[in-house]
Amino acid sequence: MITEAFDNQSPAIINPQIKVNAPQVDACILTFSHMIEKFVLENYDCRQIASFWFATGNTPIYELKHKGKKFAFYKTYVGAPACVGTVEDTLSEIKTDKYVVFGAAGCLNKEIARGKVMIPTQAYRDEGTSYHYAPASDYVTVGNADIVAAFMEENGIPYVKGKTWTTDSFYRETVNNFEKHKADGCISVEMECAALQAMCDFRGLKLYTFFTSGDLLDAPKWDARRKEGQTKGTQHDAGHFDIALELARYVAE
Repeated sequence: MITEAFDNQSPAIINPQIKVNAPQVDACILTFSHMIEKFVLENYDCRQIASFWFATGNTPIYELKHKGKKFAFYKTYVGAPACVGTVEDTLSEIKTDKYVVFGAAGCLNKEIARGKVMIPTQAYRDEGTSYHYAPASDYVTVGNADIVAAFMEENGIPYVKGKTWTTDSFYRETVNNFEKHKADGCISVEMECAALQAMCDFRGLKLYTFFTSGDLLDAPKWDARRKEGQTKGTQHDAGHFDIALELARYVAE
């Protein structure tokens, strides 16, 4: 059973190999958006400082400086196993213990506007990756939610806090499961949070995460809540990279 997968009694067969000369940064920022990656490379003075390989190709890691701090930045993959795998790979390539991760999430409450910042407080473990990093439980606590919320408060950024539902299979977000998780207090659904938090807890890393409220499940039928080509208020909104960058500076200080 997947709920019995966590093993902290024997060593892993493969582990990240820390490089002595890996560059030190104040925090690492992850995006899932190819459009935000393009925006950052075109609008910030970036230089590539490292990379790692998957079968899908090379993933470059960039460095950018902002208000006296140095940050790593890269585009990760959608889905818990791949996203967690990229963070594990960065442990060999850069030195930091702070990771700022932002992206879109489906919305489970029609009262939450499209594009609004959502901060997860707990993540329901409806995926497989987290069970290899933490003992079985329904939820994993998102440990730095209050810090992220304090940053939003201090900067006048509207947000809402609540539980999130992390699933491996967005095509199997059924009506019954939606109703169950909404009733349990979940305001969002996404594919990485529970696994990222479990991995960060296991590795002694600090995760700071927020979502952009995207498509709506809390409707008579699924509502994408965006027009073709629209980026503002979506996962490709460059304004949310600006939030992530300032949040990285906030936690680095």
